[in-house]
Amino acid sequence: MKQHQIAKRNLTIMWFANFFIGGSMTMVLPFISLYIGTFGNYSTQYIQHWSGWTFGITFVTAFLFSPVWGRIGDRYGRKKILIACAFGMGLSIFLMGYVENVWQLFILRMFTGIFTGFISMSQAFISTQTPKEIAGRVLGTLQTGNITGSLFGPLLGGILADTVGYSTAFKFTSITIFISGLLVIATKEYQMKRQSGTKSSYTSREVLSHILRNPILVNIMLISTLVQVAHFSIQPILSLYVGELHGTSNLGFYSGIAFSAAGLGNLLMARHWGKIGDRHGHVKILVLLLFLTALVYLPGAFINQFWQLVFVRFLLGMAIGGIIPVRIAYIRQEAPVAMQGEVLGYNTSLRFLGNIIGPAMGGMVAGFYGFSAVFITTSTLLLIAGLVLYLAMHRNPELARSH
Repeated sequence: MKQHQIAKRNLTIMWFANFFIGGSMTMVLPFISLYIGTFGNYSTQYIQHWSGWTFGITFVTAFLFSPVWGRIGDRYGRKKILIACAFGMGLSIFLMGYVENVWQLFILRMFTGIFTGFISMSQAFISTQTPKEIAGRVLGTLQTGNITGSLFGPLLGGILADTVGYSTAFKFTSITIFISGLLVIATKEYQMKRQSGTKSSYTSREVLSHILRNPILVNIMLISTLVQVAHFSIQPILSLYVGELHGTSNLGFYSGIAFSAAGLGNLLMARHWGKIGDRHGHVKILVLLLFLTALVYLPGAFINQFWQLVFVRFLLGMAIGGIIPVRIAYIRQEAPVAMQGEVLGYNTSLRFLGNIIGPAMGGMVAGFYGFSAVFITTSTLLLIAGLVLYLAMHRNPELARSH
């Protein structure tokens, strides 16, 4: 079988693996805060705060382990890491169906973080098999698998929660994650040929030196944190916001609709943004996307009906859908193949740092100032991220023009 046929087959398999992972992880997101409420008679503020910490702790351990997995993947192969991540996540989520208090849920969410890098590792897996010229399009296609799963996940999770209960929903979720691990076994790993003058392996010091020599790459990686702070600030409290707008009737289902609206917009545009980035330059398109996302997030602070929230989430998905494939495509062009796993590991680690800060910040801001303040804060952070990258692009025009 020729390399391009292997690459196409791997992309198809990883699309479905990402579909199941994306669906599985978002199946439980809409009702984590509601699940905490079943452990005792707690105040709304207590649930909001613990929703933020329980949601965010996963990303503390993910932040610590992502560069480690990336370096191991560069040296020993990413396929093994993907299989370990799938089965590790599946086991921890299965056990969440048996917890009896918030501390047990907190510990298992922390354990889940060790294995949370499946999506980012799959991006590195496919990226190293993809020519630079079509990286945005291919990574955008891969992302549609995750997005499609994320689109159906909240709806299915909400229905499961409303019909069979929260604990059983966790057990069903773990099954689909195990399926993803089995799918990865069917892939065949290889990498694009190294460019002349590049090495077969790099030390961590050489990898960090390569990153720091490119100021736009540094800015894009740091912006990963700001984007995730903004995006994840609303995630753990979204179901509570839906309850305030719509009421408590079938709350799991309607929370799922609100989550899935962003996924639908993302699905429609992710591959297109990747192609546009390949054609017009990844940095320029990333600046545009950051400004668009800031613009569409702000109206969320002023809505008073459920359908308005769904519409804002849909527009958000359309705008934010290109940020990940465009950003990864730029890293693919800037990093030699033999260090891409570790570079993407650092980028993922910075993303998870934003995932740590975002839920905790969103929970506390909502608890003290209300839900509207979270949307205003989020929009401001995205605007700052766009301005930072815009300035970096103009200070380093030679790097911006080449991409």
